[in-house]
Amino acid sequence: MTRTAVDPCTTAAPEEDPAARRTPRAGLLAAGLGIALVAALTAAVCLGSTDIAPGHVWSVVLRRLGGAAARAGTDDLIVWQLRVPRALLAALVGAGLGLVGTATQAMVRNPLADPYLLGISNGASLGAVAAIVLGVSADSLLGLGLSAAAFAGALVSFALVWCIARRGGGFSPLRLVLAGVGIGQFLSGFTSYLVLQAGDEQQTRSVLFWLMGSLGGATWSVLWLPAAAVAAGLLALQARARAMNALIMGDETAAGVGVDVTRLRRELFAVTGLLTGVLVAVSGAIGFVGLMVPHLCRLVVGGDHRRLLPLSALTGALLMVVVDLVCRTAMDSQELPVGVVTAMIGAPVLLFLLDRRMEAGA
Repeated sequence: MTRTAVDPCTTAAPEEDPAARRTPRAGLLAAGLGIALVAALTAAVCLGSTDIAPGHVWSVVLRRLGGAAARAGTDDLIVWQLRVPRALLAALVGAGLGLVGTATQAMVRNPLADPYLLGISNGASLGAVAAIVLGVSADSLLGLGLSAAAFAGALVSFALVWCIARRGGGFSPLRLVLAGVGIGQFLSGFTSYLVLQAGDEQQTRSVLFWLMGSLGGATWSVLWLPAAAVAAGLLALQARARAMNALIMGDETAAGVGVDVTRLRRELFAVTGLLTGVLVAVSGAIGFVGLMVPHLCRLVVGGDHRRLLPLSALTGALLMVVVDLVCRTAMDSQELPVGVVTAMIGAPVLLFLLDRRMEAGA
């Protein structure tokens, strides 16, 4: 008897969801988010301790993109060397966190899962804190300094979680989450110890500020790494979007329509782990974005990952650009850590989502 192969794409849950058909067209929503993102990026470059007119900002940007030399003046320096790289880094970090959050929630089949649940960020934090306490210079470690140390810590954490999660040949969501939480807490203990060993008050402040998230170190030379990682992550996840749709329905259902569940989960873990390591390395630990963005997008466009992934990336980018602008301009005397603002937004959103799930289960 000949067995007919079944395409998992044909059984994706979002195609059967009536609510998904009532949502606005994803293309129009993506266009709107794109316009809003450009406006937010413009505002992020214009506003600060010294406000610069939008016309002058775009004049500088277009002139530099055209290859023209920089003109003498403080405004050109502020726009091109300081604010544009920071705004772009905020957008890249937000887009990456949106992608990681979406993939993590599909991987563990829980819409309230957070990318930091896998423990990768704890490893990155340990690497960065160790570099600060040990006095690693910005020019060391292949010229990347703190970012290189953070990424190395993320890779170590990734390897530990991977080895524990795959013991026995399986790769179940429960085992993956438990391994991530356990390794994360173990590494967090070392991080706390290193914070206590900081040699002076300035070191302690640097450590704590980095742990709460910061985009202040953005430069043009830093942007290539997160840009390449986010682009590669989006392509890799988008290629697996239909299989992720089937995975959401459960392991047995996904396997029944031809999805290699274990392999898919390993691939998703590899993509999310490496991408998380890159993001934490360039921005510090920024929580709640990966939790909020995918869930909010899912409420609008449904659960089809073919639409959810790019829209989560756009929404995350927009959110982070706005949050970073608030962090820079909310207080005259100092800059707020990015993680403080995302936590103030994310905690109420999390409580709201939990309340909705409790009401739905009642």
